[in-house]
Amino acid sequence: MTQHILITGAAGSGTTTLASALAKELGMTHLEADDYFWLPSEPPYQHRASKEERCQSLLTDMGFTTGAVVAGSVMDWGAQIEDMFDLIVFLYLPTDLRLARLERREVERFGRANPEFLAWAADYDDGSATGRNLFRHQTWLSNRTCSILRLEGDMSVEDRVARVLG
Repeated sequence: MTQHILITGAAGSGTTTLASALAKELGMTHLEADDYFWLPSEPPYQHRASKEERCQSLLTDMGFTTGAVVAGSVMDWGAQIEDMFDLIVFLYLPTDLRLARLERREVERFGRANPEFLAWAADYDDGSATGRNLFRHQTWLSNRTCSILRLEGDMSVEDRVARVLG
C-alpha cells in the first residue's frame, strides 16, 4: 500500500532532517516541497514555480513511488496535494532555537545568512510572517482529515523517528 507522510513546521524546525531519516528508516522516497515551489536559479530561491507546475511535478514524482516522505509546507497548494497524506507530522521549536539553526545552515550553504530571510523566519510565531506562520499552520492542520502528530520541543532525530513510528 502506498503511504504518504508530510513533515511540516517553521523554517529551521527540522523538517528536512526528520523526513530524510524517516524515509531511510521506512525505505520510502524523500521529497522536498521547496524543490517544487522554487525554480532552479543561481542564487537559489529567487523565482517561484506556478501553483499548477509545482503541483503537477510533485504529483508525478509521488506517483513513481511506493511511499514518500515530503518535507516542507504544501499549504495552499490545493486539495489534491494537501489531502493526499496519510500522516502529517508538525514540528515546533522555540524561535531562538530555530533561528540559531537557520543561521548556521545558511552560513554552511551560502557563506552567510540573509538577514531578510532570518527576519521573516523570526516572525513565524507571532503570525506576522507572510505565507507560512504558526496561526496559518494551525488553521491548516485543523482542516486536514488524516492523522496529525505534533512534536514540540528539541529532541534528537532518533527520538523523533521513534515517536513517528510509535
